[in-house]
Amino acid sequence: MGGIGITSVFPVGIASVRDPAGGGGQGYERSVRNERAMNVDDLVVTPTGARFRGRRFARTIGRGGVTDDKREGDGATPRGVHRVAGMLWRPDRGPRPAAWAEPILTGDLWSDDAGRADYNTAVRASYAGSAEALRRGDPMYDLVIVLDWNLVEPVAGRGSAIFVHEWRRPGAPTAGCVAFARADLWWIAARVVPGTRVVVI
Repeated sequence: MGGIGITSVFPVGIASVRDPAGGGGQGYERSVRNERAMNVDDLVVTPTGARFRGRRFARTIGRGGVTDDKREGDGATPRGVHRVAGMLWRPDRGPRPAAWAEPILTGDLWSDDAGRADYNTAVRASYAGSAEALRRGDPMYDLVIVLDWNLVEPVAGRGSAIFVHEWRRPGAPTAGCVAFARADLWWIAARVVPGTRVVVI
């Protein structure tokens, strides 16, 4: 395999991560108020921490806090009900976290170029636009849970690369993602599946 791609980010198909009520991508009902009651299988991110499968975790979010109007580069974490759409990991940094996880290879990038048609998708090193490297010197992207924010039929400028990943250090904000301690992240990754709801309050 030459690198990740959209078929890897949706390992069981786009339809599998659509809300059963209908719609997908920007069509999701993202309002926390209107969403069905949260349950133990939802990863719930609150103003003070996170909870999942009966456990509570410390977490960090974007330096811009939580927003209802996500924009590229604002450093904020989008509020609402998201879905797990994929999982990526560095095989040289740890064991496969789940059977459906896809490897991050040399030259794998993620487009943050709002002016291009492939905005907010996995791309390769020959990419001519602006993109973020997925293979990093630090451990932040050793394991990445990809959320479906702006992923299906992405809208230019509404934000890209909204992931769940390892934090830089306790309390250090992200650029808009949700981040956890390494041990907690790997525990969570072993238990989420494509379509798991991630509720940011």
